[in-house]
Amino acid sequence: MPETAARRFSLLPMLGHTKGKRSPVTCALKCDNACTGEVCNTSSNSYFRDIASATMSRRAALGFGAAGALAVVLGNAVTSAPTAAADGGPGLAAAAKKGFAKSKLEFTPIKPVDASVDAFTVPEGFTWQPIIRWGDPLFKDAPAFDLDKQTAAAQARQFGYNNDYTDILRFPENGNYDGQNNNNDRRAVLFTNHEYTNENIMFPAGFDAAEGREIGRAAHGLTVVELERKNKNKPWDYVQGAKLNRRFLTDTTYELTGPAAGTDFVKTTDDPTGRAIKGTLGNCAGGTTPWGTILSGEENFNGYFVSPGTSAGDKRYGLTNKPTARKWELDEPRFDTRNAGYANETNRFGWIVEVDPFDPTSTPKKHSAMGRFKHEGANVIVAESGHVVAYMGDDERFDYLYKFVSKGQYQAGDSKAARRNNMNLLSEGDLFVARFTGDSPASEITGTGALPSDGAFDGSGEWLPLVVDGTSAVAGMSVAEVLVYTRLAADKVGPTKMDRCEDVQPSLHTGKVYVVCTNNNLRGPAGLESATEVNPRNENRDGHIVEITETGDQTSTKFAWNLLMVCGDPAKNKSTYFAGFPTDKVSPISCPDNVAFDSVGNMWIATDGAPSAIHYADGLFKVTLDGAERGKVEQFLAVPRDAETCGPIIHDEERSVFVAVQHPGEEGTFADQHSYFPDYVAAGTTPAPGQGRAPRPAVVQVFRGDS
Repeated sequence: MPETAARRFSLLPMLGHTKGKRSPVTCALKCDNACTGEVCNTSSNSYFRDIASATMSRRAALGFGAAGALAVVLGNAVTSAPTAAADGGPGLAAAAKKGFAKSKLEFTPIKPVDASVDAFTVPEGFTWQPIIRWGDPLFKDAPAFDLDKQTAAAQARQFGYNNDYTDILRFPENGNYDGQNNNNDRRAVLFTNHEYTNENIMFPAGFDAAEGREIGRAAHGLTVVELERKNKNKPWDYVQGAKLNRRFLTDTTYELTGPAAGTDFVKTTDDPTGRAIKGTLGNCAGGTTPWGTILSGEENFNGYFVSPGTSAGDKRYGLTNKPTARKWELDEPRFDTRNAGYANETNRFGWIVEVDPFDPTSTPKKHSAMGRFKHEGANVIVAESGHVVAYMGDDERFDYLYKFVSKGQYQAGDSKAARRNNMNLLSEGDLFVARFTGDSPASEITGTGALPSDGAFDGSGEWLPLVVDGTSAVAGMSVAEVLVYTRLAADKVGPTKMDRCEDVQPSLHTGKVYVVCTNNNLRGPAGLESATEVNPRNENRDGHIVEITETGDQTSTKFAWNLLMVCGDPAKNKSTYFAGFPTDKVSPISCPDNVAFDSVGNMWIATDGAPSAIHYADGLFKVTLDGAERGKVEQFLAVPRDAETCGPIIHDEERSVFVAVQHPGEEGTFADQHSYFPDYVAAGTTPAPGQGRAPRPAVVQVFRGDS
């Protein structure tokens, strides 16, 4: 009996699935069951509690209280970044000179939406519509989406699946993107990456398994598509067949740059040069550079490969010898690294990818200088010195926070020479990993989630060098080894183990950096690190956000930190904290994931995992960062059943918000769909091909109803 796609995915093992978690199929497809497997990071570097205790002993010996000790450790660090912002330093928004202001995007917060509701919910006075959906044709010769007539050839010419990081860049008037908010109100490009596929809800019964695998590969990757609208008060539409439209597929060639390029660590039988990599996998969040390129992070790449699983590198990156969920190894030998000539194939993934959306003939790059791990994304800011600084999180329980500082300096302006210079800034530079030091007694770290009586924990920290001035700072490892096996290198220098650093975003309004820790359900059990100041709860199911202030400019190796938010539903969880704002006046929020900032400095948070934590649908939330309302959380929208909110874009001056709705209906099957987003079809009507019978991940625009 021939194997079908539907049958194959219905037979995926129930790998560690527990009540209140995502479906086992999705866990297998998205992250290779990372949340149910063993902790990859078993390094013996000092835990945060040891560092905090040492700090407290020193403070006690000096005879200082908490405030005095903080002043000794930090000096003027707490005010350095705002001062730089007030001076209008490079990389900081012009609005920072004027201070925070009132946004034009006013709304009445919505009430939390039950996780079982299959609806896209927006505030009163707003409406929504998809810009582009899975399967929408991108090119003139691309067929319209038909759920019953899917082919790999069609999918390669259509919008991919499970859109995550998203941005909209205005079309430059002069042909050279200069990193500024151009005045072209009618033309733009949309970038989206496609993290993974949910085959269990994509294919009807009887669909050929081999064809399903090929379609799945074609639905991965990246998309660039042109947008147009009549004027700034109208919503965007995508343009089929536009000049800049492009799909990046698993056979697209990426140039590997930096010190690891061309080394024996990345050479394979298909690429003996070690510089030309086919495809990108597991793309999660990302960032947009001041010179108009897009950065995308390769995250859960390990789930695509069969490997020996015996080396330190394999174990540290979660690579095993088990068959993969998608079984691409049946079609292409490179996905089984036990095959001759492919031992290094996994080393060619786990990088930061850079794409030029305005040049459809350009070769995308993977930057080895920025390190290899499970990148959630990378977000950049130009330091006062002119160097470009990128902040990056490793999205694994008990893994680390990183920073990259370019060797070269940013050149302003829209000349070809300036852009050529800037396009190479991420290919060479210094790499650091973060160690946090606390200033609260260990007795206050209860592990129960209780915070100190005077508010959230805070302290100082340092960026530990991994590569500096082209030289390895890790004993016994070359530069190439540090960059290919960054997790192993970081283990040796003793950074702080975090609760899944996802998005790490510098505010261009103030220069402060926000580290979004989504959750960590394994903090606290015997043999694993328990609650610390910077990760203050055991069984951290709701997540938290750390606010960092660099000492000096962004290239500094010292910083101050505090807890901005400790998330959850205040009505059910007394351990929540929102920068001191009354907890009974905030929207409940759990599992923060991606963040963005509006034009006046407010932070917007997209969530992933709230249904399993607080039983509400995931959504998008506005957070005030200044004044008497600092820490106030207001829910703007909620996504449909089983979906995650991704890629927030806030155009508050135009009263518009954009989000990527990922994996709607993920816990269903094709025969028992949980969602029909966004093509809801009224009962008793006949849907168009591909509409109203299966969910379709989409990029959505929300705008005022009178727009």
